[in-house]
Amino acid sequence: MNLLTALQGGHGDAADALRIDGRTLSRERLLGAANTVAARVAGARALAVLARPSVETVTAVVGGLLAGVPVVPLPPDAGPVERSHILRDSGAELLAGEGPAVKEVAAEIIGAATVDALPVDLGETSAEQPPEPAAEQAAFVLYTSGTTGPPKGVILSRRAVAADLDALAEAWAWTAEDTLVHGLPLFHVHGLVLGVLGALRTGCRLVHTGRPTPAAYAEAAGTLYFGVPTVWSRIAADQPAAQALSGARLLVSGSAPLPVPVFEKLTTLTGHRPVERYGMTETLITVSTRAAGERRPGSVGLPLAGTETRLIAEDGRPVPADGESVGDLQVRGPSMFDGYLGNPLANAEAFTEDGWFRTGDVATIGPDGFHRIVGRGSVDVIKSGGFKIGAGEVEAALRDHPAVADAAVVGAPDADLGQAVVAFVIPDGPVTGDQLTDFVAQRLSVHKRPRKVVLVEELPRNAMGKVLKKRLLEE
Repeated sequence: MNLLTALQGGHGDAADALRIDGRTLSRERLLGAANTVAARVAGARALAVLARPSVETVTAVVGGLLAGVPVVPLPPDAGPVERSHILRDSGAELLAGEGPAVKEVAAEIIGAATVDALPVDLGETSAEQPPEPAAEQAAFVLYTSGTTGPPKGVILSRRAVAADLDALAEAWAWTAEDTLVHGLPLFHVHGLVLGVLGALRTGCRLVHTGRPTPAAYAEAAGTLYFGVPTVWSRIAADQPAAQALSGARLLVSGSAPLPVPVFEKLTTLTGHRPVERYGMTETLITVSTRAAGERRPGSVGLPLAGTETRLIAEDGRPVPADGESVGDLQVRGPSMFDGYLGNPLANAEAFTEDGWFRTGDVATIGPDGFHRIVGRGSVDVIKSGGFKIGAGEVEAALRDHPAVADAAVVGAPDADLGQAVVAFVIPDGPVTGDQLTDFVAQRLSVHKRPRKVVLVEELPRNAMGKVLKKRLLEE
């Protein structure tokens, strides 16, 4: 399957078609350098790539894809134990990327894993391109965050990646005329699959800012911006930077829920209502608001073309699409993964008997089909005193308080209630826990009020900005 269609010509080219952390590449130069990587990795079981924000990373990823070798992005900030697990589990024997860095990491690998460093040299180019791999071949093995055990390898086919990018191009009116700007990590779906392969499929110009600072986003002069809520929150707090984005066409937020106050402040400062979307490593992006449609704060919109969704109750019965009833979200469609690498037990648990993927997230669906993600079923549905409480609803109420910068809500074990609602709050002014408890009780049902409020300086987050709630529970 021709996955990277913009590399085959027909979209025009420029010396700065790709700008990665200040360094530029034309698509022609990228293809030439990637062809040399492809020749060196042909026949490998898998190709690990040290996924720093660099032109070498992009070249290595493209080289693996051209060769039909599954690409395994390796987080640059992962410790030796996590890196070794990923390399051992994936079977990758080669680690590509920036020369000194890959040699250093290869030397740190511990345990049964062994890997040879493959430095990428942009000066080595070739016009010989390997035959196009089959659509069903694996494009990536992406590793989950490992919150419920060792990270699992998610196998994504070339067909699934292409289907998802084409559906997003339709939903967001994404074309070769765009300039895509983001500064997201290149070892996740958001930054790598959408943020790099999306540009190499649509033919748009790509600017990766290195670090996703408000100043860098403002200076990039893009038409299409990707960010996680942490990025958008910082931009919303920087009025000149936010106003500089008024000339953009679309602001897209994902990887975690965008707080409603941030949505509204961005709208005021930029003139744009952000697009929000929902997806997972296993499913890619499945639900999104549209460039030409309504964009509601707190909603991720409608399923993409070809994707189906449903809500299921704990007893297995369907949950009505009334906008209020909460159920376990299940999905199916062309962007689904092909299973967890070497993990038949996890594969069996991931899918229902009739072929739907269990996302592990809980959501509501309105009569008009709009989806609202409540959170992870394991940590964001709190069962307290016989009531089911969505943590996201309580968090939204807390963020409405003028002295709250951010909040995360969890259910802590409680001998009387089963679980007690506990809020971790970053204050933005003088406020007490009792004041916040009363504030929530005045806006929501009384049983949804926090039983305890912990004021903190920051919330623990992963690389994509998601709050690590299990860590909060441990604390």
